[in-house]
Amino acid sequence: MEISEFLNFMHMAENLKQVTRHSWTSKGRHEDVAAHSWRVALMAMMVSDEFKELDMNRVIKMCLVHDLGESITSDIPSFEKTDKDEAVEVEAQNQLINCVSGEFHEELKALFHEINEMKTKEAKLYKCLDKLEALIQHNEASLDTWLDLERELQLTYGIEECETFEYTKKLRERVKQDSMDKMKEEGK
Repeated sequence: MEISEFLNFMHMAENLKQVTRHSWTSKGRHEDVAAHSWRVALMAMMVSDEFKELDMNRVIKMCLVHDLGESITSDIPSFEKTDKDEAVEVEAQNQLINCVSGEFHEELKALFHEINEMKTKEAKLYKCLDKLEALIQHNEASLDTWLDLERELQLTYGIEECETFEYTKKLRERVKQDSMDKMKEEGK
């Protein structure tokens, strides 16, 4: 890869450090997209032993790149995202893919295709971890940062995605229990 191509892509990816999500950290600041993506990838690395039959390197790569389009579009919370927003996000992904060449271009193209198709077990695991990370982050933040609808989402969000695997199903149940405990503890 040419140096200028590398640096151009890195400059675009750097924007993810500036794009905030609707969620908050435990220290009371808005979470940024880069931090979310990093932690989803870390989660994939942590559970690798539970999924020996999967290509976990591929899952980790999906976790790292899944929100790259938000360097162009910014973050739209999943509960507000429309089909039109999804199409804009895919266009942003294509814009990023087309900024690079060679093997990295082909790999990014294949990863985004797999993510968007959501047919492989690897893509399904990435998606489950993506949803779980958001839920875990909400549990770590102060309850007063939650939107009213997030109280229900903490109990329902990601259940379908996590049903694919026994481990993630159990993890989702534990995160749900943690959410219920948090709401009960704070009197909500």
